[in-house]
Amino acid sequence: MADGISWEDAPRALEAPGVDIRRVDHGDLAMCLIRLAKGVDTRPLFKGLPDDECQCDHWGYIISGTMLVRSSDGERTYDAGETYFWPPGHNLEARTDAVYLEFSPSGQYDELMAHCARVMASM
Repeated sequence: MADGISWEDAPRALEAPGVDIRRVDHGDLAMCLIRLAKGVDTRPLFKGLPDDECQCDHWGYIISGTMLVRSSDGERTYDAGETYFWPPGHNLEARTDAVYLEFSPSGQYDELMAHCARVMASM
């Protein structure tokens, strides 16, 4: 596979109602294209993690849509065209249909995806 990522070529890391995550790893870095439908909220999915929040670092760019990020520091909205860093201790909500490109440490992301798979299997 080339060094880039596309919806057509990247393996699906997670699929659920309103969620599509495609992932390609480069060394210790997970590069993901993520689509979330309006209203997708990670709080139920992250239940059981410390403080019921994502414990993974994420750097990225909002391609389209609007995302609300909740953390102990409060809430912040990110719109298309913005870059971000979300440290551990957050939850997300898609305020509109959203697409974003995200980079995360592979090991942390593996743990997050394993947790999400366990939660989804119990639903």
